[in-house]
Amino acid sequence: MRRDLASPAIGGSVRRMDRTDEHSDQARPANLGQLRSSGWVSVPVKVELRRNAAARIRDGRPVIEGVDGYDDTVLPQIEHALLAGHDIVLLGERGQAKTRIIRSLVELLDEWMPIIAGSEINDDPFAPVSRYAKDLIAEHGDATRIDWVHRGSRFGEKLATPDTTIADLIGEVDPIKVAEGRYLSDELTLHYGLVPRTNRGIFAINELPDLAERIQVGLLNVLEERDVQVRGYKIRLPLDVMLVASANPEDYTNRGRIITPLKDRFGSQIRTHYPLDTATEVSIAAAESRALDVDGVTVDLPDFMAEIVAEISQLARASHDVNQRSGVSVRMTVANFEVLGASAVRRALRLGESTAAPRICDLDALSASSAGKIELDTIDDDAGGAVFAHLVSSAVLTVFKARLDLGAIAEVVDTFDDGSIVSVGDDVSVSEYVSLVATHKALAEAIDPLTTAGSSDAVRASAVEFVLEGLHLSRRLNKDSDGFRADYRSRR
Repeated sequence: MRRDLASPAIGGSVRRMDRTDEHSDQARPANLGQLRSSGWVSVPVKVELRRNAAARIRDGRPVIEGVDGYDDTVLPQIEHALLAGHDIVLLGERGQAKTRIIRSLVELLDEWMPIIAGSEINDDPFAPVSRYAKDLIAEHGDATRIDWVHRGSRFGEKLATPDTTIADLIGEVDPIKVAEGRYLSDELTLHYGLVPRTNRGIFAINELPDLAERIQVGLLNVLEERDVQVRGYKIRLPLDVMLVASANPEDYTNRGRIITPLKDRFGSQIRTHYPLDTATEVSIAAAESRALDVDGVTVDLPDFMAEIVAEISQLARASHDVNQRSGVSVRMTVANFEVLGASAVRRALRLGESTAAPRICDLDALSASSAGKIELDTIDDDAGGAVFAHLVSSAVLTVFKARLDLGAIAEVVDTFDDGSIVSVGDDVSVSEYVSLVATHKALAEAIDPLTTAGSSDAVRASAVEFVLEGLHLSRRLNKDSDGFRADYRSRR
């Protein structure tokens, strides 16, 4: 971190010590006297976060990077909370980037911070709080050794579970230290928990309401009084911690599993949400999904197929058959992206093709990657397949109507009046689709809006299936399915 000698900051003038000599340890003070001479001034962690967040806002940079779809909703509220110096709780269903946001806050800390060497709780050299650090300074004075910790070490995280204890979060008496002759009331007998060890940093609790109520009560002093109590006696540790938590909205109510006094201690309560539109969902899934790397096969994902996958999730979040309290995570979209590509690659490998483009027939493969991510609001356990099939059909039809003008492709329907039948399926090669388009002028014109001059034959084959399926779902063509094959024919 780079510290200017006269850098104005909220709460006072602050000088940041940096590794100015390309990560050279000699550039940083090594003992208390050198640190004092350098002009370094300590500030509370929330002031530090405020200062660095303000710098990003002033420079037009995002405070939280790598999160899409929150620019006009969640991120401004996070900026407000950081500038106000609040502890934060993020409320949202699963798969709404709550954990990613929390972990990204670490980047707003200064890169390096000095502590008393050997301190378990990151003691401030100028304002130590532990007995260990105070005794060390009393003995060595300005010769007290200083260590520098990276911001990555100033973050603590705990997934709340019903079996979480005060010892986990706050600390416990170490019987070995007692056996060495120390009194139980001696602070040096403590083995510190996660919260004290994150002193001068950020501590995160995921799924906060899952903590037992008595443990929630134990956090009250951390938030309000900034001290801790262990084994019936009080230890004054004025910890400097920013607390960030996540919770499901259903649990974070007076009727849920959160105690009101703890809820009242958080300065800002921020509601997250799922992507508000299909384009954002596609962008997130494309960034998060793992690329398929199979020798000899290139995956070419058509835009309309990506939109269909995203639209399935969008429709599921509005479906009365799906339990909305559980939510439909973006992870379902990501998993479906990956399985859709895998299905196309499998076909390419079997048919000896070098380019794999997902088709409508590959959508059947998504049932496996979606089944565990959708909870139904029905007592019929066998209804899941029908509900998902309806979501898929609705998504295809939605994208079809958005992408194509039915009037402009009506001629395709007319060409089936002579009794023609077009067969598609997982075992139909790209070359067969190319031959079909070459002899079917209306179909060739219909797929033009879905392709470009540089589109691969595999993408054109995918566009053919998309047009035919869209016409079927629009009640313009009949469809007969038999295993992995489907035949499209006239309705007349």
